[in-house]
Amino acid sequence: MNPAPNLILIGPMGAGKTCIGRRLAERFTLDFVDADQAIVDAAGASIPTIFEHSGEAGFRQHERQVLQQLLAGQGQLISTGGGAVLDAGNREAIAQRGFVVYLRVSVPAQLERLARDRGRPLLQRPDREQVLHEMAGVRDPLYQGLADLTLDTDLYTPSEATAQLVLRLASQWQRLEPSA
Repeated sequence: MNPAPNLILIGPMGAGKTCIGRRLAERFTLDFVDADQAIVDAAGASIPTIFEHSGEAGFRQHERQVLQQLLAGQGQLISTGGGAVLDAGNREAIAQRGFVVYLRVSVPAQLERLARDRGRPLLQRPDREQVLHEMAGVRDPLYQGLADLTLDTDLYTPSEATAQLVLRLASQWQRLEPSA
């Protein structure tokens, strides 16, 4: 058993962090928090707008601040953005404050799942497949190094992935309750 105050989902875009995260949060009676939505709420601007005005570096600064605030809490399922692991401070905070589940997905599955998505600034290029391969090359080792548990989501529907995770989490994660 690995006790932690929060359950944290990491992985690339299109892995199912939000969809599966909502289901898991309900199952474990955790507050669901989408870190990207929390960034939008805190900044008062959409992610594409933040990228347009502040670049990726500006977005990552917002992300770092929001994650620090979120990770101070407990009893949450936090769905992180795909690039949250790029920052060493984020990785350290995630590891300290959560049981980390890496939702792994292949590039072909990402392309299929994100085919109609136009809201992700890093994919607003004609060479989407190459971009996803490059991101995976950099990020996959970071995801693997941080993960307490890994699930490949390629072959599962969100319901099936959730069921798999419920079984595995029941034997591997203990929710750390606040001391009285």
